[in-house]
Amino acid sequence: MDESPLETLDQENEIVTEGSAVVHGEPSQDGSVPPKVDSEAEVLDDKVSKQIIKEGHGSKPSKYSTCFLHYRAWTKHTQHKFEDTWQEQQPIELVLGKEKKEMAGLAIGVSSMKSGERALLHIGWELGYGKDGNFSFPNVPPMADLLYEVEVIGFDETKEGKARSDMTVEERIGAADRRKMDGNNLFKEDKLEEAMQQYEMAIAYMGDDFMFQLYGKYQDMALAVKNPCHLNMAACLIKLKRYDEAIGHCNIVLTEEEKNPKALFRRGKAKAELGQMDSAREDFRKAQKYAPDDNAIRRELRGIAEQEKAVYQKQKEMYKGMFVGREESGAKGKSGNWLIMLWQWLVSLFSRIFGRHRVKAD
Repeated sequence: MDESPLETLDQENEIVTEGSAVVHGEPSQDGSVPPKVDSEAEVLDDKVSKQIIKEGHGSKPSKYSTCFLHYRAWTKHTQHKFEDTWQEQQPIELVLGKEKKEMAGLAIGVSSMKSGERALLHIGWELGYGKDGNFSFPNVPPMADLLYEVEVIGFDETKEGKARSDMTVEERIGAADRRKMDGNNLFKEDKLEEAMQQYEMAIAYMGDDFMFQLYGKYQDMALAVKNPCHLNMAACLIKLKRYDEAIGHCNIVLTEEEKNPKALFRRGKAKAELGQMDSAREDFRKAQKYAPDDNAIRRELRGIAEQEKAVYQKQKEMYKGMFVGREESGAKGKSGNWLIMLWQWLVSLFSRIFGRHRVKAD
């Protein structure tokens, strides 16, 4: 069976990719408190030590590498969590050698980590928020030792150590596009988690602060990279049965392009898997309006109709069996006639409902 355009990844002309390394995984726990780690602590500096939670692979980043990471941060003694990038669903960018003063200890830890590595970093206050702490965001008390649960998602070896904020619009869009193509290649190899990491890093280049400043052709160029990344994330998440997350990525695209048939189709598939049949049907019909010749939409609508037919037949047999049982038990006369009439009315009602849905689905 030929593959529908709505079932394929969003592609662009291939671009030469930067050297990078990625990892897959989720936060180790709910994140309310620091993780308990049994591994031996490695001393990296007088004020920084590391306990490995999960081993990484490949090389370590060098000075001026642009690193993408997730982390949670707590004050060590009170275990007050003051930052969590996993909750924000966007990785943080850290250029080694050009980090902010309060990130000095974190940078030392990250520079010792391989791609895919997750670790718990113990950082003295001298390499954190210092003697005075920080009373804006994040709120960190004075002289607070810190704990960071860190995962290095990936990094780019860039000689100039250029952060996103220092890139031109074209450079930033180009870097995101390279990540997207890397993700597409990983998707083709069925490396879904690693593909999602690449899409996530591409989306990080296209953050809200950046998109807000764009208009005209630059906005169109950025959306042509950003939205396909969200749609490809949704494709990965559907394969991984993470349907709610897939719906979230489709919703992001539909806020920008309400007539995007691929976003409507994938949201419909995720809703159907969650049993939200009426809402799924509505998405498929909208998608069909903008892609009337697509076979995948027809298949999904037929599938919903067939599923509803099976439910209807099951309910019909259930009611039939119930009323036949009542008749066999000796219910006669007017009472028996009333039950038969009720059963006939219910059958008629279900027939009308099913018939209406079936006509719309054809």
